[in-house]
Amino acid sequence: MRPSPRDLAELDRAAIAALERAYAPYSRFRVGAALLTDDGRIHAAGNVENASYPVGLCAERAAIAVAIAAGARRILAVSIATARSRPVAPCGMCRQALVEHAGDIPVRLVTRRGRRRVLRLGALLPAAFGPSALAGR
Repeated sequence: MRPSPRDLAELDRAAIAALERAYAPYSRFRVGAALLTDDGRIHAAGNVENASYPVGLCAERAAIAVAIAAGARRILAVSIATARSRPVAPCGMCRQALVEHAGDIPVRLVTRRGRRRVLRLGALLPAAFGPSALAGR
């Protein structure tokens, strides 16, 4: 299934809405992520910080957990929203987590004010370590 322009616009709106619900009292760097899965559903979450910084959870990985908990298994596209003036790419840990469930999908980087940049996950994490590396143990 290839996402339609309407699906992608809805995905961006869901990421921006998740950005507004993020919990980032320490860094004030709120992020929202929304995933479109192969069953046509959108799953979204914001980042969740913690006073013990390593315990925090990025929006992208939180959205993956929400999708998996809802029974989704394959991600077709992701939109990542920030309140910055320019789109911001996901951290390395989130790139790796996305590879596990998505492969080389479009990664939509959006801002609350409508700036947008679209990259492929493969360009963000070339030569990624993925499930195929463990095949034939």
